[in-house]
Amino acid sequence: MPKAYLSRTEHFSAAHRLHSPQLSDPENVELYGKCNHRHGHGHNYKVEVTVKGEIHPITGMVMNLSELKECMKAKVVDILDHRNLDVDIDYFHTNPSTAENIAVYVWTQLAAALTKAELFEVRIHETENNVVFYRGE
Repeated sequence: MPKAYLSRTEHFSAAHRLHSPQLSDPENVELYGKCNHRHGHGHNYKVEVTVKGEIHPITGMVMNLSELKECMKAKVVDILDHRNLDVDIDYFHTNPSTAENIAVYVWTQLAAALTKAELFEVRIHETENNVVFYRGE
């Protein structure tokens, strides 16, 4: 069977503060600059998820896009949207809420939930100019 890649994009808005508990306050300010402001800041994130798999000979699909949409909504958007990542999400209590770590978090949320196709890549668009991708490595 031929294989294909299928992507779906969703959006969420969240606040965070770039701050590492392993660094001193001056080190955090030097490293993260204005993104270390003690009251945080926010982004309108775009999350793009790509799965891969065999094209089903009868349906012609890798997986039903509606199922991918619902999985992303339940495991990512409903959890992260309009939250303070550092306060509301346990993962970010010990991991700085960088775009890189957000991509890893999204991957872990989806990897176990997707059963019809294999998770290939998670892309986090923090801004129009800043994009991170993670492939579970």
